[in-house]
Amino acid sequence: MPVIKTSTNLLIALMLLVITACSQSYELDRDIVGQAQVLNLSEPEGQILASGQPTEEQLRLLADAGVMHVINLRPVAEQEWDEEALATELNMQYYSIPVAGSAGVTRENAQSLFDLLARLEGQPALVHCASSNRVGALVAISAVQSDGIELESAIVEGQRWGLTSPRLEEAVRGVLAAN
Repeated sequence: MPVIKTSTNLLIALMLLVITACSQSYELDRDIVGQAQVLNLSEPEGQILASGQPTEEQLRLLADAGVMHVINLRPVAEQEWDEEALATELNMQYYSIPVAGSAGVTRENAQSLFDLLARLEGQPALVHCASSNRVGALVAISAVQSDGIELESAIVEGQRWGLTSPRLEEAVRGVLAAN
């Protein structure tokens, strides 16, 4: 019997070693992230960055820093260059959730962002709009509808993600008041 127990223990140890080797750890190079100097850049959640619109050079630096996903909240009409093409060229996954100003600050868009971030499972990502205000607005809504946080705490959470605009804060309050 000791041979079987030893073999079983060896097999378990080998399986744990393989599982550990296969599980990838994603770590941002924060020095390079800092060098990018993206407008209103913050790291509110683990490997998730929130910001205003990056330039082409800043997006290249973020890719070098380890950002794997770009979530753009700006509608196509607001964009001055083909961010999706550059992200693809840089081997980054690109996602678009068009949020057209305060009218785009909706429960549906907040849920889309929440679901997408959950699917990324902590992999390094950049969520941006023009200034990071829409990012914060959607996070505030999501904090209430998905996490059950009360309104004032959700506003603070949105501010942590970039919500500074009184107009968009009012939009968040309006959306959440309309059950």
